[in-house]
Amino acid sequence: MKLSLALATALAVPSVAGHYIFQQFSAGSTKFPAWKYIRRNTNPAWLQNGPVTDLASADLRCNVGGGVSNGTETLSMAAGDAFTFTLDTAVYHAGPVSLYMSRAPGAVADYDGSGQWFKIFDWGPEGSSWPLKISYTYNIPKCIPNGEYLLRIQQLGLHNPGAPPQFYISCAQIKVTNGGSTTPSPTALIPGAIKSTDPGYTVNIYNGNLNGYVVPGPRVTTTDN
Repeated sequence: MKLSLALATALAVPSVAGHYIFQQFSAGSTKFPAWKYIRRNTNPAWLQNGPVTDLASADLRCNVGGGVSNGTETLSMAAGDAFTFTLDTAVYHAGPVSLYMSRAPGAVADYDGSGQWFKIFDWGPEGSSWPLKISYTYNIPKCIPNGEYLLRIQQLGLHNPGAPPQFYISCAQIKVTNGGSTTPSPTALIPGAIKSTDPGYTVNIYNGNLNGYVVPGPRVTTTDN
């Protein structure tokens, strides 16, 4: 019996096509259209919301193909301003969510994210549950220097013990104004910020209580928000 071309194609499409992606950015209460100020990845359309799983890949910075701006605009924001990343559908794989920033040496549109990154916030487990939401809001640290930055959100899916955890990543391009003079610390390179031996990366989330869970990567920088 011969399969129709449509059915054969459907059966060949991996299940990752049904995942989620941070595709919409807001500044304060202003919500911009999808991909406005966010670098669009270069995955094929059916895999647009697929994860990254390679800890050594530069795709961990801003998703597949996100090392170049591809015409993404840069949004000017004052230090201390609130921002929100919104997904196409709510996160449904258990795991932490983290926010990172990296200052570009010049225009962020020309920056590939190969410099130092600092973490500004973590959403870890709340007891035995996770903050599985459709949007995540925080503030630009008040004390960081003026300049152009990649603002990165990362969700780490830990739902499949024995297989590589899945990274869901997006980067917005922003220009920080009215900032301070504090140099954020600690910093780390991406890839390299998360190690394959980090307990928060290798944990089996179905074994017991998560009260002692430590989000992988550098600790959150000390900033004045």
